[in-house]
Amino acid sequence: MLNDWRQRRFSGAGTATLGKAEQKHRLRRAGWVVAGLVVAAIAYELFWPARLATTAARPPVPVTVASVASQPMPVRLDTIGTVQTIANVSVKSRIDGVITDVLIQDGQYVKTGDAMFKLDDRAAKAQLEQYQAQLDNAKADVARYKPLVSEQFISRQQYDTAVANRDMLQAQVDNFAAQLSYDVINAPIDGRVGTITIKTGNSIKANDVPLVTINQVTPIYVGFTLPQTELPGIRQAMTAGDVAVTAIASGDTGAPVAGKIAFFDNTIDTNSGTIAVKAIFDNAQERLWPGEFVNVSVTERTDPNAITVPQAAVLIGQNTTYVYVIKDDNTAEMRPVKVARTIDGVSVIADGLNPGERVATDGQLRLTNGSQVGVRSTNGQPKTDPKS
Repeated sequence: MLNDWRQRRFSGAGTATLGKAEQKHRLRRAGWVVAGLVVAAIAYELFWPARLATTAARPPVPVTVASVASQPMPVRLDTIGTVQTIANVSVKSRIDGVITDVLIQDGQYVKTGDAMFKLDDRAAKAQLEQYQAQLDNAKADVARYKPLVSEQFISRQQYDTAVANRDMLQAQVDNFAAQLSYDVINAPIDGRVGTITIKTGNSIKANDVPLVTINQVTPIYVGFTLPQTELPGIRQAMTAGDVAVTAIASGDTGAPVAGKIAFFDNTIDTNSGTIAVKAIFDNAQERLWPGEFVNVSVTERTDPNAITVPQAAVLIGQNTTYVYVIKDDNTAEMRPVKVARTIDGVSVIADGLNPGERVATDGQLRLTNGSQVGVRSTNGQPKTDPKS
């Protein structure tokens, strides 16, 4: 039992000794933490002024600026349209016959009345001559019977029969004369012919397959659609006069072709919420071709005093559009703006800017609110007048 008591006594003493060592270790570690904080505080006090000096010495951000302008700007709608013919005619024969001559070529421009096809007319001419001879004989009978009926040498019925026969033959002569005129097929409209589908030597029937199709190309339509929200503005503009429209095809390096709105449809498409519009173009140079897609611009009106900036000045954030205004002290101010529309690289500002203010157009991605700037010209050289 004595040994057990001693063993428990010395075991308890060892535990107490270990507890004191742990306490000393913890105190030593706390001392190192405090020393580290002191060193960090000293370093902060020593080096922070130098950092401030470095920041203060940072050079201004070079930017290119432009003045906010007040100028006339069109209210323009841009969309895609398709070129459409005003008239399209499929030319067919009115009578049966054989084509003896094709007087046009594929793709040729024709005018109203131009001869295009000629049919074999020999049978029709022979028939016409036969009926013409019979008609001449019937006319002679009527002329001979007329004085005889008054003298009662012939009956009235015989005379009336002669008159009826003359009139019937006259109708047949007129009919065959008309039929004979159909042996030459003329162009019904001005326009461009397409591919000639039936050539010389082929037999055709009346109102059978088309011989050729003619598209009217001068003038010509361009059809397009606009949102129904634009209809009130279009209607108001049309009451004031012609609404200007321009169209240009992809790959056409010339100036846009000028035209005007001809009409808009009598109903709005309930599926898309759009209304169909057609513009008419003289198309004297035939730069617009049926079926092609074109870029269309509709000018409703012109705002005489629109506030404008270059499109490059406007930046798009997560929740707003904004510009950097360069103030008189050459510091940048981030200012939200409302863009009404952008036309040909110029943005019309509905709210947020005043004429004469300066905005950054290049280098503004490096700016923050209050940044010091160095105004440069477009070629990168500093300007002498900071307001210019």
